[in-house]
Amino acid sequence: MDEQSLKARLPDSIAERVRNIVVKEGRVTLVLDASGFEPDRRSGIESAVKEIIGEADGVTEVRVAMMADKPAAPTIIAVGSGKGGVGKSTLTANLAVALKRMGKKVGVVDADVYGPSQPTIFDNKGAKPEARDEKLVPVPSRHGISVLSMGHLVEPGQALAWRGPMAGNAMAQLVDAHWGDVELLLIDLPPGTGDVQLTMLSKFKPAGAVIVSTPQDLALIDAQRAANLFDSGKVPIIGLVENMSGYACPSCGEVSNPFGTGGVEAASDATDIPFLGRIPLAIDIRTSSDAGEPLAGSDSPDAEAFHAIAGKLAAWLDNPVPAGAN
Repeated sequence: MDEQSLKARLPDSIAERVRNIVVKEGRVTLVLDASGFEPDRRSGIESAVKEIIGEADGVTEVRVAMMADKPAAPTIIAVGSGKGGVGKSTLTANLAVALKRMGKKVGVVDADVYGPSQPTIFDNKGAKPEARDEKLVPVPSRHGISVLSMGHLVEPGQALAWRGPMAGNAMAQLVDAHWGDVELLLIDLPPGTGDVQLTMLSKFKPAGAVIVSTPQDLALIDAQRAANLFDSGKVPIIGLVENMSGYACPSCGEVSNPFGTGGVEAASDATDIPFLGRIPLAIDIRTSSDAGEPLAGSDSPDAEAFHAIAGKLAAWLDNPVPAGAN
């Protein structure tokens, strides 16, 4: 009984994946390359190898170690704001859907542990993530986007009385999950510049950040604080988005600006941070989010704003600009 004779007992399709065989005192240990195999197939191959090798004379025990290519870590893009209520979660979800339509493999982390919105927007409320190897497995959505949120881990309406560090640790578990072939991970951050943001910068430094604000001065002041935090962490600011910019009356078509207009673009000019675009204050954006159908999945006129911003984000990913280079 030697290594070559044992390998010769295996079918060619399995033998070609054998990377090592160790025989010692009747115990045989095989290392197999299982890259590209689904879990069910790996389990079946392991059982078959144990049965075939176990029938060889002198074999008392068979151990099979499966090794597979570790998926590359996804590129992380943070979506932040200085204050709540500016549409950050809606922007994150719609960017994810728009990027998915462009062929990107996208995942979303809802890092707003106190007020998670993504389970509603992606219509997977009530879904519970599984755990494997002490890591969470993201929840699928019918939009083809994997999602993880504290809203998947706690009962609806349950209040989380957590101190800041606990929130940061919760975010880390959502990010450090089994994302599989996801290549682009959008993190929907909570408003402000607290523990969740600091944990993200220290443990999962994003490749870039998108800052969203409404046009009024108070929102812009807070958005600047968020931008300063990313600057201090040497995270490139991909650009600024102006949300709730212009309301078209459904009856007469006249456009008004209840929150003002142009403030974010002016801030972009003043800071040399790219301006990514405007998103209108439109009822169909709100109703589609509440219904679990992000508007970017359609070709409606209001959806075009999301598609255009997603296109600029994709272009930046192809040619990223280092922090401080704007």
